[in-house]
Amino acid sequence: MAKRDSEPEKRPGFFSQLKSLFRFTREVYSWLPWAQIAILVGGVLLGLIVGYLIPPFQVWTLILWGITGLMVGVLGALILMTRLSTKAMYAKIDGMPGASGHVLSTSLGRNWQASDTPVGINPKTQEAVYRAIGRGGIVVVGEGARGRLTRLVNEERTKAQRVAHGVPVTVLYVGHGDDEVAIADLAKTIKKLPKAIDKATMAAVIRRIDSVSQSVTSLPIPKGIDPMKARAQRPR
Repeated sequence: MAKRDSEPEKRPGFFSQLKSLFRFTREVYSWLPWAQIAILVGGVLLGLIVGYLIPPFQVWTLILWGITGLMVGVLGALILMTRLSTKAMYAKIDGMPGASGHVLSTSLGRNWQASDTPVGINPKTQEAVYRAIGRGGIVVVGEGARGRLTRLVNEERTKAQRVAHGVPVTVLYVGHGDDEVAIADLAKTIKKLPKAIDKATMAAVIRRIDSVSQSVTSLPIPKGIDPMKARAQRPR
Protein backbone atom coordinates (compact mmCIF):
# COMPACT_ATOMS: atom_id res chain seq x y z
CA MET A 1 0.00 0.00 0.00
CA ALA A 2 1.45 3.34 -1.03
CA LYS A 3 2.38 5.74 1.69
CA ARG A 4 0.18 8.76 1.89
CA ASP A 5 1.75 11.83 0.35
CA SER A 6 -0.04 14.31 2.55
CA GLU A 7 0.35 13.82 6.28
CA PRO A 8 -0.90 16.20 8.95
CA GLU A 9 1.75 18.71 9.89
CA LYS A 10 3.18 18.03 13.31
CA ARG A 11 3.05 21.09 15.50
CA PRO A 12 5.99 21.83 17.76
CA GLY A 13 5.45 20.88 21.38
CA PHE A 14 4.97 23.28 24.25
CA PHE A 15 8.57 23.15 25.44
CA SER A 16 9.86 23.48 21.87
CA GLN A 17 7.78 26.65 21.42
CA LEU A 18 8.96 27.91 24.79
CA LYS A 19 12.57 27.37 23.76
CA SER A 20 12.05 29.20 20.46
CA LEU A 21 10.37 32.09 22.25
CA PHE A 22 13.24 32.30 24.73
CA ARG A 23 15.87 32.38 22.00
CA PHE A 24 13.94 34.97 20.01
CA THR A 25 13.54 37.27 23.01
CA ARG A 26 17.15 36.85 24.15
CA GLU A 27 18.36 38.16 20.79
CA VAL A 28 16.94 41.56 21.71
CA TYR A 29 17.20 41.39 25.50
CA SER A 30 20.46 39.61 26.31
CA TRP A 31 19.88 40.10 30.04
CA LEU A 32 16.70 37.98 30.00
CA PRO A 33 18.30 34.78 31.45
CA TRP A 34 19.74 36.66 34.42
CA ALA A 35 16.44 38.39 35.11
CA GLN A 36 14.61 35.06 35.02
CA ILE A 37 17.14 33.47 37.40
CA ALA A 38 16.72 36.40 39.78
CA ILE A 39 12.93 36.00 39.70
CA LEU A 40 13.22 32.26 40.40
CA VAL A 41 15.60 32.79 43.32
CA GLY A 42 13.45 35.61 44.65
CA GLY A 43 10.35 33.43 44.49
CA VAL A 44 12.03 30.60 46.43
CA LEU A 45 13.38 33.00 49.07
CA LEU A 46 9.97 34.60 49.46
CA GLY A 47 8.38 31.18 49.93
CA LEU A 48 10.97 30.19 52.53
CA ILE A 49 10.50 33.43 54.45
CA VAL A 50 6.73 32.99 54.51
CA GLY A 51 7.10 29.35 55.61
CA TYR A 52 9.49 30.38 58.39
CA LEU A 53 7.28 33.18 59.71
CA ILE A 54 3.99 31.26 59.74
CA PRO A 55 3.69 29.32 63.02
CA PRO A 56 4.08 26.59 63.97
CA PHE A 57 7.47 26.18 62.33
CA GLN A 58 7.99 22.74 60.78
CA VAL A 59 10.46 21.51 58.21
CA TRP A 60 7.87 20.09 55.85
CA THR A 61 5.87 23.34 55.81
CA LEU A 62 9.09 25.21 55.01
CA ILE A 63 9.72 22.84 52.09
CA LEU A 64 6.15 23.23 50.80
CA TRP A 65 6.37 27.01 50.94
CA GLY A 66 9.73 26.85 49.17
CA ILE A 67 8.15 24.80 46.36
CA THR A 68 5.25 27.26 46.21
CA GLY A 69 7.71 30.12 45.90
CA LEU A 70 9.50 28.26 43.12
CA MET A 71 6.24 27.87 41.18
CA VAL A 72 5.49 31.57 41.64
CA GLY A 73 9.00 32.34 40.37
CA VAL A 74 8.49 30.15 37.29
CA LEU A 75 5.21 31.92 36.55
CA GLY A 76 6.85 35.32 36.97
CA ALA A 77 9.74 34.35 34.68
CA LEU A 78 7.30 33.18 31.98
CA ILE A 79 5.24 36.37 32.24
CA LEU A 80 8.40 38.47 31.90
CA MET A 81 9.52 36.53 28.83
CA THR A 82 6.09 36.78 27.18
CA ARG A 83 5.88 40.53 27.65
CA LEU A 84 9.44 41.08 26.48
CA SER A 85 8.84 38.87 23.43
CA THR A 86 6.05 41.23 22.33
CA LYS A 87 8.38 44.21 22.65
CA ALA A 88 11.10 42.28 20.84
CA MET A 89 8.71 41.52 17.98
CA TYR A 90 7.90 45.21 17.59
CA ALA A 91 11.60 46.07 17.68
CA LYS A 92 12.25 43.52 14.93
CA ILE A 93 9.53 44.71 12.55
CA ASP A 94 9.93 48.44 13.21
CA GLY A 95 10.68 50.05 9.85
CA MET A 96 9.95 46.92 7.82
CA PRO A 97 7.55 47.27 4.87
CA GLY A 98 4.28 45.58 5.82
CA ALA A 99 4.73 45.93 9.57
CA SER A 100 1.60 48.08 9.87
CA GLY A 101 -0.49 45.51 8.03
CA HIS A 102 0.74 42.78 10.31
CA VAL A 103 -0.20 44.74 13.43
CA LEU A 104 -3.61 45.76 12.07
CA SER A 105 -4.52 42.22 11.06
CA THR A 106 -3.43 40.53 14.29
CA SER A 107 -3.70 42.98 17.19
CA LEU A 108 -6.96 44.92 16.94
CA GLY A 109 -9.40 42.31 18.18
CA ARG A 110 -12.98 41.57 17.14
CA ASN A 111 -14.22 45.15 17.18
CA TRP A 112 -12.08 45.99 14.17
CA GLN A 113 -11.63 44.56 10.71
CA ALA A 114 -8.37 45.01 8.82
CA SER A 115 -6.12 43.17 6.41
CA ASP A 116 -2.38 42.84 6.11
CA THR A 117 -2.74 43.71 2.40
CA PRO A 118 -2.38 47.45 1.68
CA VAL A 119 -5.28 49.28 0.06
CA GLY A 120 -2.85 51.61 -1.69
CA ILE A 121 0.80 51.16 -2.53
CA ASN A 122 3.68 52.70 -4.41
CA PRO A 123 5.70 49.73 -5.74
CA LYS A 124 8.77 51.86 -6.42
CA THR A 125 9.16 53.52 -3.04
CA GLN A 126 7.34 50.90 -0.90
CA GLU A 127 5.07 53.51 0.69
CA ALA A 128 1.77 51.84 1.56
CA VAL A 129 -1.62 52.71 2.99
CA TYR A 130 -3.69 50.36 5.13
CA ARG A 131 -7.26 50.60 6.35
CA ALA A 132 -9.10 49.43 9.45
CA ILE A 133 -12.83 49.66 10.09
CA GLY A 134 -14.34 49.34 13.53
CA ARG A 135 -16.52 50.86 16.22
CA GLY A 136 -14.26 53.90 16.20
CA GLY A 137 -14.94 54.56 12.53
CA ILE A 138 -12.47 54.26 9.67
CA VAL A 139 -8.72 54.47 10.24
CA VAL A 140 -6.31 55.12 7.37
CA VAL A 141 -2.72 54.20 8.22
CA GLY A 142 0.20 55.50 6.19
CA GLU A 143 3.49 53.61 6.25
CA GLY A 144 6.64 55.10 4.75
CA ALA A 145 7.95 58.59 4.01
CA ARG A 146 5.18 60.96 5.02
CA GLY A 147 5.77 63.40 2.17
CA ARG A 148 5.32 60.71 -0.47
CA LEU A 149 2.23 59.30 1.26
CA THR A 150 0.10 62.42 0.82
CA ARG A 151 -1.55 61.39 -2.42
CA LEU A 152 -2.23 57.79 -1.40
CA VAL A 153 -3.64 58.80 1.99
CA ASN A 154 -5.83 61.55 0.53
CA GLU A 155 -7.25 59.16 -2.08
CA GLU A 156 -8.17 56.59 0.55
CA ARG A 157 -9.60 59.19 2.92
CA THR A 158 -11.72 60.75 0.15
CA LYS A 159 -13.03 57.35 -0.89
CA ALA A 160 -13.95 56.47 2.69
CA GLN A 161 -15.72 59.79 3.27
CA ARG A 162 -17.66 59.43 0.01
CA VAL A 163 -19.05 55.95 0.66
CA ALA A 164 -19.42 56.26 4.44
CA HIS A 165 -20.82 59.74 4.91
CA GLY A 166 -20.92 60.79 8.55
CA VAL A 167 -18.50 58.11 9.75
CA PRO A 168 -15.33 59.61 11.28
CA VAL A 169 -12.12 58.96 9.33
CA THR A 170 -8.87 59.04 11.30
CA VAL A 171 -5.51 59.26 9.57
CA LEU A 172 -2.41 57.88 11.31
CA TYR A 173 1.18 57.88 10.10
CA VAL A 174 3.54 55.21 11.41
CA GLY A 175 6.96 56.47 12.40
CA HIS A 176 8.96 58.24 15.09
CA GLY A 177 8.50 61.87 14.05
CA ASP A 178 6.14 64.53 15.29
CA ASP A 179 2.46 63.58 15.07
CA GLU A 180 3.45 60.02 14.11
CA VAL A 181 2.65 56.77 15.89
CA ALA A 182 5.29 54.18 16.73
CA ILE A 183 4.55 50.72 15.39
CA ALA A 184 4.44 49.40 18.97
CA ASP A 185 1.66 51.89 19.84
CA LEU A 186 -0.38 51.54 16.65
CA ALA A 187 -2.93 48.99 17.87
CA LYS A 188 -3.25 50.69 21.26
CA THR A 189 -3.85 54.08 19.62
CA ILE A 190 -6.60 52.71 17.37
CA LYS A 191 -8.32 50.87 20.21
CA LYS A 192 -8.47 54.09 22.23
CA LEU A 193 -10.56 55.84 19.60
CA PRO A 194 -14.03 56.63 20.99
CA LYS A 195 -16.88 54.48 19.73
CA ALA A 196 -18.69 56.34 16.97
CA ILE A 197 -20.81 53.69 15.22
CA ASP A 198 -22.71 50.58 16.24
CA LYS A 199 -22.11 47.06 14.92
CA ALA A 200 -24.82 47.29 12.27
CA THR A 201 -23.37 50.52 10.87
CA MET A 202 -19.90 49.04 10.99
CA ALA A 203 -21.03 46.04 8.90
CA ALA A 204 -22.72 48.35 6.39
CA VAL A 205 -19.59 50.50 6.08
CA ILE A 206 -17.46 47.41 5.46
CA ARG A 207 -19.80 46.27 2.67
CA ARG A 208 -19.87 49.70 1.04
CA ILE A 209 -16.11 50.16 1.06
CA ASP A 210 -15.48 46.62 -0.14
CA SER A 211 -17.86 47.18 -3.03
CA VAL A 212 -15.96 50.21 -4.32
CA SER A 213 -12.42 49.23 -3.39
CA GLN A 214 -10.18 48.37 -6.25
CA SER A 215 -8.15 45.22 -5.89
CA VAL A 216 -4.43 45.73 -5.46
CA THR A 217 -3.52 42.09 -5.74
CA SER A 218 -2.14 42.65 -9.24
CA LEU A 219 0.29 45.28 -8.01
CA PRO A 220 3.86 44.15 -7.31
CA ILE A 221 4.19 44.07 -3.55
CA PRO A 222 7.62 45.35 -2.45
CA LYS A 223 10.04 42.74 -1.24
CA GLY A 224 10.33 42.42 2.50
CA ILE A 225 6.63 42.57 3.36
CA ASP A 226 6.68 39.57 5.63
CA PRO A 227 6.92 40.71 9.25
CA MET A 228 5.67 37.29 10.36
CA LYS A 229 9.24 36.05 9.92
CA ALA A 230 10.26 38.32 12.76
CA ARG A 231 7.77 36.85 15.21
CA ALA A 232 8.61 33.85 17.30
CA GLN A 233 6.03 31.16 17.99
CA ARG A 234 4.14 31.55 21.24
CA PRO A 235 3.58 28.57 23.51
CA ARG A 236 0.01 27.34 23.35
